[in-house]
Amino acid sequence: MWSDNKSLVLSKVAVIAFLVILAFAMIRAPWFVARLVSMSSTARDAGAVLFLVTIYSGAVPAAALLVSMHLLLRRIGMGAVFVHENVSSLRFISWCFYAGALVGTLSAVYYVPWLPIGISAAFMGLVVRVVKNIIAKAVSLQDDADYTI
Repeated sequence: MWSDNKSLVLSKVAVIAFLVILAFAMIRAPWFVARLVSMSSTARDAGAVLFLVTIYSGAVPAAALLVSMHLLLRRIGMGAVFVHENVSSLRFISWCFYAGALVGTLSAVYYVPWLPIGISAAFMGLVVRVVKNIIAKAVSLQDDADYTI
């Protein structure tokens, strides 16, 4: 039977897997970009340097997001769910998505297929922001309940 603990473990494994994939992608980015540039005339016109700038600048908020998510999951695993630190983590994660959205949207200037990535990241930032607001309200209600006699 599936349990909350198994779900939490799966989430932690997925976050670590994405960190490994991100690290691999950063190491192999020049090769991936060279392949793309060789196969696409639009990409060839933009040049490999712009793609590498986009990929490496987008990797910074992606890595920060994954590390923050790992810390959030670790706190939840220790039973600290409705705490101010989790609200801060969710706020930070949403800003990481917005940073990725900015990178993707700006990169669409030279390569239009980056635009859906930028829009998707902005939408995810919004979703996380809404969840952050819900958790912040729950933390506030829990604080009120804790101080009620």
